Amino acid sequence: MSIRHTRAKGVPRFPDGPKADPAGSHFERRIRSFQPRRSRVTAGQADALQRLWPKWGLDIDGQRTLEPAELFGNTHPVVLEIGFGMGEATAQMATADPDTNILAVDVHTPGQGNLLSIADRNGLTNVRVGNGDAIILLREMLGPDSLDGLRVYFPDPWPKKRHHKRRLIQPEFLTLAATRLKPGALVHCATDWEPYAEQMLEVLTAHPDFENTQPDGGYAPRPGFRPLTRFEGQGLDKGHVVNDLLFRRVPHRNQPSADD
Repeated sequence: MSIRHTRAKGVPRFPDGPKADPAGSHFERRIRSFQPRRSRVTAGQADALQRLWPKWGLDIDGQRTLEPAELFGNTHPVVLEIGFGMGEATAQMATADPDTNILAVDVHTPGQGNLLSIADRNGLTNVRVGNGDAIILLREMLGPDSLDGLRVYFPDPWPKKRHHKRRLIQPEFLTLAATRLKPGALVHCATDWEPYAEQMLEVLTAHPDFENTQPDGGYAPRPGFRPLTRFEGQGLDKGHVVNDLLFRRVPHRNQPSADD
Protein backbone atom coordinates (compact mmCIF):
# COMPACT_ATOMS: atom_id res chain seq x y z
CA MET A 1 0.00 0.00 0.00
CA SER A 2 1.42 3.37 -1.00
CA ILE A 3 0.52 6.70 0.51
CA ARG A 4 -0.40 9.66 -1.65
CA HIS A 5 -1.24 13.13 -0.49
CA THR A 6 -2.19 16.25 -2.36
CA ARG A 7 -0.06 19.00 -0.80
CA ALA A 8 -0.07 22.69 -1.34
CA LYS A 9 3.14 24.09 -2.80
CA GLY A 10 5.76 24.62 -0.10
CA VAL A 11 4.14 22.27 2.41
CA PRO A 12 6.66 19.65 3.58
CA ARG A 13 5.98 16.04 2.67
CA PHE A 14 6.43 14.89 6.27
CA PRO A 15 6.04 17.83 8.68
CA ASP A 16 7.77 15.99 11.52
CA GLY A 17 10.08 13.93 9.31
CA PRO A 18 13.19 14.40 7.16
CA LYS A 19 13.57 17.64 5.21
CA ALA A 20 13.76 17.57 1.43
CA ASP A 21 17.07 19.48 1.35
CA PRO A 22 18.40 19.90 4.89
CA ALA A 23 21.62 21.73 3.99
CA GLY A 24 19.86 24.04 1.56
CA SER A 25 22.17 26.57 -0.07
CA HIS A 26 24.47 26.98 2.92
CA PHE A 27 27.34 25.14 1.22
CA GLU A 28 29.08 25.24 -2.13
CA ARG A 29 27.64 23.51 -5.13
CA ARG A 30 29.72 20.52 -6.17
CA ILE A 31 29.47 17.22 -7.96
CA ARG A 32 27.56 14.77 -5.78
CA SER A 33 27.96 11.02 -5.62
CA PHE A 34 24.24 10.43 -5.15
CA GLN A 35 20.89 11.29 -6.65
CA PRO A 36 17.82 11.61 -4.40
CA ARG A 37 15.15 9.11 -5.40
CA ARG A 38 11.58 10.22 -4.92
CA SER A 39 9.81 6.86 -4.99
CA ARG A 40 6.58 6.02 -3.27
CA VAL A 41 6.38 5.77 0.49
CA THR A 42 4.15 3.11 2.03
CA ALA A 43 1.75 3.89 4.83
CA GLY A 44 3.97 2.01 7.30
CA GLN A 45 7.07 3.91 6.22
CA ALA A 46 5.24 7.23 6.44
CA ASP A 47 4.00 6.39 9.91
CA ALA A 48 7.55 5.53 11.04
CA LEU A 49 8.90 8.77 9.60
CA GLN A 50 6.28 10.84 11.39
CA ARG A 51 6.54 9.03 14.74
CA LEU A 52 10.22 8.20 14.98
CA TRP A 53 12.11 10.89 13.08
CA PRO A 54 12.11 13.34 16.02
CA LYS A 55 13.57 10.55 18.19
CA TRP A 56 15.98 8.71 15.90
CA GLY A 57 16.33 10.88 12.81
CA LEU A 58 18.93 13.48 11.93
CA ASP A 59 18.81 16.09 9.18
CA ILE A 60 22.31 16.79 7.89
CA ASP A 61 22.18 20.56 7.77
CA GLY A 62 25.83 21.31 8.55
CA GLN A 63 24.82 23.87 11.14
CA ARG A 64 25.97 22.13 14.32
CA THR A 65 28.58 19.77 15.67
CA LEU A 66 27.33 16.36 16.75
CA GLU A 67 28.37 14.68 19.96
CA PRO A 68 28.00 10.93 19.32
CA ALA A 69 27.55 10.16 23.01
CA GLU A 70 24.69 12.65 23.14
CA LEU A 71 23.18 11.40 19.88
CA PHE A 72 23.08 7.78 21.06
CA GLY A 73 22.90 8.27 24.80
CA ASN A 74 26.02 6.17 25.46
CA THR A 75 29.73 5.98 24.73
CA HIS A 76 29.70 2.83 22.61
CA PRO A 77 31.74 2.74 19.39
CA VAL A 78 30.11 4.54 16.44
CA VAL A 79 30.19 3.29 12.85
CA LEU A 80 29.06 5.48 9.96
CA GLU A 81 27.23 3.67 7.16
CA ILE A 82 26.82 5.64 3.93
CA GLY A 83 23.97 4.43 1.75
CA PHE A 84 21.83 1.74 3.38
CA GLY A 85 19.12 1.15 0.78
CA MET A 86 16.02 -0.21 2.50
CA GLY A 87 17.91 -0.81 5.74
CA GLU A 88 17.47 -4.56 6.18
CA ALA A 89 21.21 -5.28 6.36
CA THR A 90 21.78 -2.32 8.67
CA ALA A 91 19.13 -3.61 11.05
CA GLN A 92 20.64 -7.11 10.99
CA MET A 93 24.08 -5.74 11.89
CA ALA A 94 22.61 -3.59 14.66
CA THR A 95 20.78 -6.61 16.06
CA ALA A 96 23.89 -8.80 15.98
CA ASP A 97 26.10 -6.16 17.63
CA PRO A 98 24.01 -4.11 20.09
CA ASP A 99 27.13 -2.57 21.67
CA THR A 100 28.03 -0.78 18.43
CA ASN A 101 26.11 2.32 17.40
CA ILE A 102 25.32 2.74 13.70
CA LEU A 103 24.81 6.17 12.17
CA ALA A 104 23.18 5.23 8.87
CA VAL A 105 22.97 7.94 6.19
CA ASP A 106 20.92 7.94 3.00
CA VAL A 107 18.71 10.24 0.92
CA HIS A 108 16.11 7.62 0.00
CA THR A 109 12.94 8.49 1.92
CA PRO A 110 11.26 5.04 1.70
CA GLY A 111 14.48 3.44 2.95
CA GLN A 112 14.68 5.88 5.84
CA GLY A 113 11.14 5.03 6.85
CA ASN A 114 11.73 1.31 6.42
CA LEU A 115 14.83 1.30 8.61
CA LEU A 116 13.07 3.30 11.32
CA SER A 117 10.15 0.88 11.18
CA ILE A 118 12.40 -2.19 11.50
CA ALA A 119 14.38 -0.61 14.34
CA ASP A 120 11.17 0.20 16.20
CA ARG A 121 9.69 -3.25 15.63
CA ASN A 122 12.88 -5.01 16.80
CA GLY A 123 13.59 -2.71 19.72
CA LEU A 124 16.89 -1.47 18.28
CA THR A 125 18.23 1.53 20.15
CA ASN A 126 21.67 1.61 18.51
CA VAL A 127 20.57 3.00 15.12
CA ARG A 128 20.23 6.63 14.09
CA VAL A 129 19.13 7.61 10.59
CA GLY A 130 20.80 10.55 8.86
CA ASN A 131 19.19 12.37 5.95
CA GLY A 132 21.39 14.24 3.50
CA ASP A 133 24.92 14.53 2.20
CA ALA A 134 27.48 12.41 4.06
CA ILE A 135 30.26 14.76 2.94
CA ILE A 136 28.64 17.63 4.85
CA LEU A 137 28.17 15.33 7.84
CA LEU A 138 31.85 14.38 7.88
CA ARG A 139 33.21 17.82 7.14
CA GLU A 140 30.90 20.08 9.15
CA MET A 141 29.21 18.01 11.86
CA LEU A 142 31.63 15.37 13.15
CA GLY A 143 34.78 16.07 15.13
CA PRO A 144 38.21 14.47 14.73
CA ASP A 145 38.50 10.83 15.79
CA SER A 146 34.74 10.57 16.36
CA LEU A 147 34.16 7.38 14.33
CA ASP A 148 35.20 3.79 14.98
CA GLY A 149 34.36 2.56 11.50
CA LEU A 150 33.04 3.41 8.05
CA ARG A 151 30.85 1.19 5.86
CA VAL A 152 30.07 1.83 2.20
CA TYR A 153 28.11 -1.06 0.73
CA PHE A 154 27.12 -1.13 -2.94
CA PRO A 155 27.43 2.58 -3.69
CA ASP A 156 26.27 3.87 -7.04
CA PRO A 157 29.00 2.70 -9.46
CA TRP A 158 28.36 5.49 -11.98
CA PRO A 159 29.42 3.10 -14.76
CA LYS A 160 29.77 5.59 -17.61
CA LYS A 161 33.30 6.95 -17.89
CA ARG A 162 32.17 10.56 -17.93
CA HIS A 163 30.45 9.96 -14.57
CA HIS A 164 33.39 8.33 -12.78
CA LYS A 165 34.10 11.65 -11.06
CA ARG A 166 30.82 11.16 -9.19
CA ARG A 167 31.99 7.99 -7.46
CA LEU A 168 32.21 8.35 -3.70
CA ILE A 169 35.45 6.46 -3.09
CA GLN A 170 38.03 8.97 -4.28
CA PRO A 171 41.29 10.22 -2.71
CA GLU A 172 39.66 13.48 -1.52
CA PHE A 173 36.87 11.60 0.24
CA LEU A 174 39.32 9.27 1.94
CA THR A 175 41.41 12.21 3.16
CA LEU A 176 38.31 13.74 4.75
CA ALA A 177 37.15 10.45 6.24
CA ALA A 178 40.59 9.80 7.71
CA THR A 179 40.32 12.94 9.84
CA ARG A 180 37.13 11.62 11.46
CA LEU A 181 38.22 8.01 11.94
CA LYS A 182 40.11 6.88 15.00
CA PRO A 183 43.41 5.08 14.45
CA GLY A 184 42.61 1.42 13.92
CA ALA A 185 39.09 2.14 12.62
CA LEU A 186 37.94 -0.24 9.89
CA VAL A 187 36.85 1.00 6.48
CA HIS A 188 34.69 -1.63 4.79
CA CYS A 189 33.54 -1.25 1.19
CA ALA A 190 31.66 -3.72 -0.97
CA THR A 191 30.57 -3.55 -4.60
CA ASP A 192 29.35 -5.86 -7.34
CA TRP A 193 30.74 -3.59 -10.07
CA GLU A 194 34.21 -4.94 -10.76
CA PRO A 195 35.69 -1.80 -12.40
CA TYR A 196 34.63 0.19 -9.33
CA ALA A 197 36.12 -2.46 -7.04
CA GLU A 198 39.39 -2.06 -8.90
CA GLN A 199 39.27 1.70 -8.44
CA MET A 200 38.46 1.32 -4.73
CA LEU A 201 41.40 -1.02 -4.25
CA GLU A 202 43.71 1.31 -6.14
CA VAL A 203 42.84 4.51 -4.27
CA LEU A 204 42.69 2.87 -0.83
CA THR A 205 46.03 1.15 -1.38
CA ALA A 206 47.65 4.40 -2.51
CA HIS A 207 46.29 6.47 0.36
CA PRO A 208 48.82 7.01 3.19
CA ASP A 209 46.17 6.99 5.93
CA PHE A 210 44.95 3.46 5.26
CA GLU A 211 46.40 -0.03 5.10
CA ASN A 212 44.92 -3.20 3.69
CA THR A 213 44.00 -5.84 6.27
CA GLN A 214 44.73 -8.57 3.72
CA PRO A 215 48.34 -9.80 3.66
CA ASP A 216 48.23 -10.23 -0.11
CA GLY A 217 47.04 -6.66 -0.60
CA GLY A 218 43.86 -7.73 -2.40
CA TYR A 219 40.17 -8.13 -1.74
CA ALA A 220 38.82 -9.63 1.47
CA PRO A 221 36.37 -12.50 1.96
CA ARG A 222 32.94 -11.23 2.96
CA PRO A 223 33.15 -10.93 6.75
CA GLY A 224 30.48 -12.65 8.80
CA PHE A 225 29.16 -9.37 10.17
CA ARG A 226 28.09 -8.13 6.72
CA PRO A 227 24.77 -9.83 5.88
CA LEU A 228 24.05 -11.16 2.43
CA THR A 229 21.40 -8.78 1.15
CA ARG A 230 18.53 -9.63 -1.18
CA PHE A 231 20.00 -7.29 -3.79
CA GLU A 232 23.38 -9.00 -3.49
CA GLY A 233 21.83 -12.45 -3.72
CA GLN A 234 20.04 -11.51 -6.92
CA GLY A 235 23.32 -10.28 -8.36
CA LEU A 236 25.15 -13.45 -7.40
CA ASP A 237 22.42 -15.50 -9.05
CA LYS A 238 23.13 -13.55 -12.23
CA GLY A 239 26.85 -14.28 -12.01
CA HIS A 240 27.95 -10.95 -10.57
CA VAL A 241 31.18 -10.92 -8.57
CA VAL A 242 31.00 -9.12 -5.22
CA ASN A 243 34.25 -7.75 -3.83
CA ASP A 244 34.79 -6.65 -0.22
CA LEU A 245 37.61 -4.33 0.80
CA LEU A 246 38.75 -4.07 4.41
CA PHE A 247 41.24 -1.31 5.20
CA ARG A 248 42.37 0.04 8.54
CA ARG A 249 43.04 3.64 9.53
CA VAL A 250 46.73 3.85 10.36
CA PRO A 251 47.96 6.05 13.26
CA HIS A 252 48.07 9.75 12.50
CA ARG A 253 51.29 10.73 10.77
CA ASN A 254 52.21 13.16 13.54
CA GLN A 255 51.29 10.67 16.26
CA PRO A 256 54.03 8.37 17.63
CA SER A 257 53.36 4.68 17.43
CA ALA A 258 53.25 2.39 20.45
CA ASP A 259 56.79 1.22 19.62
CA ASP A 260 58.33 4.71 19.78
